[in-house]
Amino acid sequence: MKMHTLLVAVAVAAVLGGCQRTSYNGMNTQQQPAPLMPAPVGGVQSGQLAPPMTPQPGEFPAAPTGPAPSAAPQVADANAPELTREALIGRWSASSSGSTCDVFLSLTKWTGGYRAASRGCVGNAAAISAWDVQGKQVILSDSSGNQVARLYQSANERYDGSTSTGEQISLSR
Repeated sequence: MKMHTLLVAVAVAAVLGGCQRTSYNGMNTQQQPAPLMPAPVGGVQSGQLAPPMTPQPGEFPAAPTGPAPSAAPQVADANAPELTREALIGRWSASSSGSTCDVFLSLTKWTGGYRAASRGCVGNAAAISAWDVQGKQVILSDSSGNQVARLYQSANERYDGSTSTGEQISLSR
């Protein structure tokens, strides 16, 4: 019986010994790096800039020709399928103004509907910060609730429409 009591006492001591806090009494065992010396500052120069260069013919590609985009926002196709907000949640690839970027749609309430965020977008698409569904259309808005674009479903996982300034815009994934 004494052997059993001794083993229990040793086990309790080992457990309690492992629960002690180790302290270095405020001693810092790591060396601190030496402070950096300030960099010398040179003088400030002033002067007149050269005039801007005028592009010569042929330096820039010609502007695209063809029909101008409609200034009116695109109206949803009557045959477009009904939309649900849940089907639109997530990352989308947005194409507008000849560039492609990412648009993220969530179900967090926000000014103008639900929270949206754009990454790497230019032009009107850069202003997208909210979205909602109205009938068969996806409405994209800026942070003040102003409409940026209207889109309708044109294919599975694809929405096409136009911005408030008449540029074509699409979301796809």
